[in-house]
Amino acid sequence: MSNWIMAPILIPALAAMMLLLEVRERHWLRRVTGLAATLALVPVSILLFRQAATGDIQVYSLGDWPAPFGIVLVLDQLSALMVLLTSVLAVPALLYASHGDDRLGPNFHSLFQMQLMGINGAFLTGDLFNLFVFFEVLLIASYGLALHGRGPARVRAGLHYVVLNLIGSAVFLLALSLIYGATGTLNMADFAARAAELEGPALTLVKVAGLLLCVVFGLKAALFPLYFWLPATYASATAGVAALFAVMTKVGIYALLRVHGLAFSDGALAGLGDMALWVVSLLTLGLAMVGVFGARRLGELVAYLVVMSVGTLVAALAWGTEEAISGALFYLLHSTLICAGLFLLADLVSRGRGEVGDALMAGPRPPAAGLLGALFFIGAVAVAGLPPLSGFLGKVMLLQAVPAPLYWLLLLAGGLLAVVGLSRAGSTLFWRAGEPTANVVLNKGRLAAVIVLLAMAPAMVLLGGPLSAVTESVAAQWAQPDLYIHAVLGYPGGAQ
Repeated sequence: MSNWIMAPILIPALAAMMLLLEVRERHWLRRVTGLAATLALVPVSILLFRQAATGDIQVYSLGDWPAPFGIVLVLDQLSALMVLLTSVLAVPALLYASHGDDRLGPNFHSLFQMQLMGINGAFLTGDLFNLFVFFEVLLIASYGLALHGRGPARVRAGLHYVVLNLIGSAVFLLALSLIYGATGTLNMADFAARAAELEGPALTLVKVAGLLLCVVFGLKAALFPLYFWLPATYASATAGVAALFAVMTKVGIYALLRVHGLAFSDGALAGLGDMALWVVSLLTLGLAMVGVFGARRLGELVAYLVVMSVGTLVAALAWGTEEAISGALFYLLHSTLICAGLFLLADLVSRGRGEVGDALMAGPRPPAAGLLGALFFIGAVAVAGLPPLSGFLGKVMLLQAVPAPLYWLLLLAGGLLAVVGLSRAGSTLFWRAGEPTANVVLNKGRLAAVIVLLAMAPAMVLLGGPLSAVTESVAAQWAQPDLYIHAVLGYPGGAQ
């Protein structure tokens, strides 16, 4: 058992409290506190990932109450990978925001840390009710971050986001009530063990609850028909917030992956919701392609690329093989980092085009248009899945693992339409642009954050062998739910 499992939750929680107590006029102190806490998460996440990479599943029992009676945090390879991804993403996102956007509201840095606490807690918890609690923490913080900076577009998009997620929270509570009523537990491992033996009315109740969970997690992941809130919300948010939000949909995908891997992989609930997820994910992928092609702003286009990645990933999850999960995890890392970088780049371009902003129409040329154009080209090639960058590797892994003609057709057509949409955007913003706006200087701190994220595309190619080995190992452990159950409940062979 390692006390370090608590660190990804405690560090941002303590930082958020300190930030609320600090004097608001001392912006430099709030920035230093926020950046220090976010940077501290990176070595902690690397340490936890190295511990998980040994194959041992570590369990931390809060208050020393054993599962299933107490609350537990569980560190396996999947949760460690997601915490590491969040930490790596959060640093450039906050660095970008700390060059001016953080001053648009008084509590930005505390909300940012609360968001990190909620995301990391959702990845590490071993209890369904605490998953709900961490969902609420990250959602409350995201409400404030989505509205950060004010403006009618932000308020309108944020209102839709709040209302839909409040409905989702109510449905989540209903599902948990049904599960607890039928099984007497909300511990994930204990629920999986008991669900395999259910029959009669109790089994029916749990099946209904399982389908409700799929709806809730589908809302968090932005699956059809529940994704319409995402493009407006992400495109209207400030750039640093949008970049961090790139991992938000992955929280919903993680929850689907975790619950399906434990409870819906064997026994009476085996395959529950798989066909529905397959159909919905393909619809999400198809409709997102249309959104990419018809986007009128660069930020909106990137938001639809996020939705496209969700459809791609959930289809692989519904396919359910170890190889499909491995390919999906590689693609998840790629799509999260590259889409976050494109959100930041879209804001850089917007700042240099005056009132036109990131609208895909003729306007002034942004400062350092050659450099920004080169970065856009790298991001476009990567996110469209063209060789030789990381998106191509991810799509090849998925095509090999999911031999379904319709999936192949949509994945390849999605790449083609992404190329068309991004080419149109690039030519409008950089080639057909007019004279640059006077007195606009490119901020080097913001530029550094963009470069860090988009550099992940070639870096993932150079490290393709080790990274694919990591995702294969994570998928192999995920495909053996007994290891997780034994570790949490302390059965023979477990490691509590």
